[in-house]
Amino acid sequence: MILSDLSIKRPVICLVASILILLVGGLSFQNLSVREYPMTDAPVILVETVYPGASAEVVESKITEPLEKELSAIDGIRLLRSSSTEGQSRVPLEFNLGRNLDEAANDVRDRVSRARGNLPQEARESQVSKVEADSNPILSMSFTSEKY
Repeated sequence: MILSDLSIKRPVICLVASILILLVGGLSFQNLSVREYPMTDAPVILVETVYPGASAEVVESKITEPLEKELSAIDGIRLLRSSSTEGQSRVPLEFNLGRNLDEAANDVRDRVSRARGNLPQEARESQVSKVEADSNPILSMSFTSEKY
């Protein structure tokens, strides 16, 4: 039998077959993985140190440079940057993609604790944090009303 003959003589079979094809296609589409944009977060760890009342030059020489010297000896660092502003030092460390971020964070904490002896007493404890792409807000909303 030809498909057109079957469709004319038994339309219910063709209708059921079409519905089954659509259901299988819909279920397969939902389970289809997306590989175009893989979930990769750059392994970045941020070291922040606050030195209240100090100028940017003092923060650079007393906080940022000793931290950079100590942190640059860690294995697997891809990029090391730093910025010093009034009262604050920020040192982001970007690691190679194959490096485990938890192990890298432990190494950074060890090196920061070693460098603590070279930092001024007035400087606050350095904060070591992992930078994640999902941690930044996508949308911030604000509502105002004269009634409430």
